[in-house]
Amino acid sequence: MSGARERSGLGRPRLHLRRTDSTNERARELAAAGAPHGTLVTASEQTAGRGRQGRRWSAPAGSALLMSLVLRWPPSPRPPELLPLAAAVAVCDVAAEGACIKWPNDIVLCDERGLAKLAGILIEGRPQERWAVLGIGLNVAVDLAQLPREVRASAATLGRARGEIEPTLRRLLEALERRLAEPAQATLEAWRARDALRGRDVAWASGRGRAQGIDGAGRLIVALAGDGQATLQAGEVHLLQVGGAELG
Repeated sequence: MSGARERSGLGRPRLHLRRTDSTNERARELAAAGAPHGTLVTASEQTAGRGRQGRRWSAPAGSALLMSLVLRWPPSPRPPELLPLAAAVAVCDVAAEGACIKWPNDIVLCDERGLAKLAGILIEGRPQERWAVLGIGLNVAVDLAQLPREVRASAATLGRARGEIEPTLRRLLEALERRLAEPAQATLEAWRARDALRGRDVAWASGRGRAQGIDGAGRLIVALAGDGQATLQAGEVHLLQVGGAELG
């Protein structure tokens, strides 16, 4: 996405909610009602936050950056399918050193547990009407001990003070402004430099192989055992450890 309209400033107008079911739901309602490009919805707490594959996004109140942006675009040569990649790179720009991307757009940190999830991105909308809602959840000040046990084992946090949530939001909006305006090739190169899966053994619903990076449309390329390759459009991909067990 490029052009003067997109550079008019992200985050204005802004609706901040102390508590809501989902910032994406509120932003979708606003977008459907004609809210302008850049409209921002934030919340201190979500009761029904969700991520990709229908998963729930969980964070204690006041400890995570929970935001959804209304994005509109005119007809342009920038492929809308690169939006998830550009958003993921922007989150890495403001996250901890060493943050990388688990295809397609989970932001992770590598530690002794493997890839621990720091942030998630969920994009919904009506492409035929040229608008989307970009939802981001980033664990800024989350105490991992307060997370549900089933989530705690695979989560990561920036470990910052709660007062850092607003400054982090400002930096993220600036990073998104830059990344959404850059050429598609720059987005692809930046994403590839942060690829957490390249060279790793992975599995998905119908097969397994070794991740080889992404193509020009952001699809995951996987080398299959023996010969040949697969190109994955979307869906869940799991890392494999020695012996073939899934790491998540």
